[in-house]
Amino acid sequence: MNQYSDLTSFLKDGAPKLLKGPVALIFAEDEVELDATIRHHIDAGFRHTVVFAMPEFSIAEDVAEQIFRVDYNVRTPTALETAVNGVMRATGDIWIYYCYNAEFLFHPFCEHRTVGEMIAFNVEERRDTVLTYVVDLYTGDLWQNTNAVCIEDAHLDKTGYYALARKDRWNNDLDRQLDFFGGLRWRFEEHIPAPKRRIDRVALFRNKPGLVFLPDHLFNDPEYNTYACPWHHNLTATICSFRTAKALKRNPGSTFDIDTFKWHNSTPFEWHSQQLLDLGLMEPGQWF
Repeated sequence: MNQYSDLTSFLKDGAPKLLKGPVALIFAEDEVELDATIRHHIDAGFRHTVVFAMPEFSIAEDVAEQIFRVDYNVRTPTALETAVNGVMRATGDIWIYYCYNAEFLFHPFCEHRTVGEMIAFNVEERRDTVLTYVVDLYTGDLWQNTNAVCIEDAHLDKTGYYALARKDRWNNDLDRQLDFFGGLRWRFEEHIPAPKRRIDRVALFRNKPGLVFLPDHLFNDPEYNTYACPWHHNLTATICSFRTAKALKRNPGSTFDIDTFKWHNSTPFEWHSQQLLDLGLMEPGQWF
């Protein structure tokens, strides 16, 4: 394991080692399913995995040997954009992905195609991003799994997702940009601040000089924020995430209002890309 005592030392001595991508940046807010998150993304085919975590967080030995570990407080208000922009400035023309612990990337046909193969196809389509939708996962039994997380009993919403045109400061529609909503952030929106309700995230992208990652999961290059190129639909991916369910149960303002996350549109999560494709939660574009 390559271990670094803070972000500065990693950007100086570790990031220059990331000569080839794709690189996964995993931000650990706590230890919940941290090992499972790391294993999932290593298995997905990322060339390097960087884990930002508090020093006291434990990581299993078998995965610790395969990662860059950076001591870092992910819970500070600007932790995500500070680290992502730092890695972008310290590396070159590589593909970068970011997520939190208890989040799992699924892309079309991921059971037999690596994330690198997906990127190769995307490059052929002259796309520098893969738009991802954050699909909320939650346990079916909050009495047994009080933190809302259980991989063996994960559920998701099979309907209730929608998109609205993204506006500029003059209230004009932005070209090929949409704000996507749904899942727990929609069903329990009274507990979610309005700026945090979107479920779209440009989580996989190609780094380039001058690119800046913004606090709202967008970039300073408008083309990076589009859902497709001008001539046809592009593939998209899904991040299946326990993060919102976990936060709603951890927050004193919402935990006592929620006895269950299940409703009539809940369905067990099968941990397979075909289910997500069938539900329309991601699409293969022209990739077959």
